Amino acid sequence: MTTSIIQNKSFNFALEIINLYPKLQQHKEYVISNQLLKSGTSIGANVEEASEKQSRKNFLAKIYIAYKEARETKYWLRLLKHSKLVNLDITKELTYIDE
Repeated sequence: MTTSIIQNKSFNFALEIINLYPKLQQHKEYVISNQLLKSGTSIGANVEEASEKQSRKNFLAKIYIAYKEARETKYWLRLLKHSKLVNLDITKELTYIDE
């Protein structure tokens, strides 16, 4: 089974979010970090589900959910950056989510 570019990118992005999560926890930032972990890893999960052989309608529904999760993740990353709750450079994650 081959993986698509979007599957690879969403998987790698999920790994970035998973690696960021403990850093946020060390700064005692729990609410946003939990939201970020959920939405950031959900992107890839929905892309994977969309890749299964199914109807076009189901495929589009899963891709749309992945898109919405990506938008939510971008929101949490921007909120972290601009709120200055933590002193972490999240430029890499913000750049990745825009690709």
